[in-house]
Amino acid sequence: MMEKRKIAFLALFTIISLAAYQLKFSTILGVPSQSFNFFQFIGPIGAGIFNTTLGVVSVLFVEVLNFIISGKALDPITLVRFTPMMFAAYYFGSKSRNRVVVPLICMGLFVLNPLGREAWYYSLFWLIPVAAALWKDNLFLRSLGATFTAHAIGATAFLYAFSIPADVWATLVPITAFERISFAVGISISYIAVNTILNSISSKVDVRALRIDPRYVLFRENE
Repeated sequence: MMEKRKIAFLALFTIISLAAYQLKFSTILGVPSQSFNFFQFIGPIGAGIFNTTLGVVSVLFVEVLNFIISGKALDPITLVRFTPMMFAAYYFGSKSRNRVVVPLICMGLFVLNPLGREAWYYSLFWLIPVAAALWKDNLFLRSLGATFTAHAIGATAFLYAFSIPADVWATLVPITAFERISFAVGISISYIAVNTILNSISSKVDVRALRIDPRYVLFRENE
């Protein structure tokens, strides 16, 4: 019965995530054909609601479903775009030190690229997930680390795929800071909202299959 409930909640999470995927947040500067969407706010929290592994798998499932629905042709960039949110979910749900490996690898790959080397300072953004990992119980920093982990993969992939010049990376610095802080706030709010909703229905629906973090429940029934 508990596994059936987990599957039901996973299906609901998938539907909500797919809907969020259709809502555009901003265009990616330098690659106008690509854009960020509101799935950036929801995707990582799956690893907090379910567990790390299922959270990562749920993100991949949503990415694949959205690709099938979109009817777009499969290309290398599409395949790469499947991965950032998966690693963001892993970062959000995991307490392992291994979660900082990906942004560090991306830093290395970025500066190894001739164009990236000219804008080496941009890769310093990816020290943020490393620093954020030191505060395991801070939701905002955890969210910030997750979104910058996704950013590290996406930016490095786009550098190699589109040969984005150094002057564009320089222009992106303040925009990236604003976008990623916005994403971190969105992830934090989403996680608090989901925890609050799950706690509020826990007296009527068996939610033991999920992980409710009482620290991020706004309203408690016994209060």
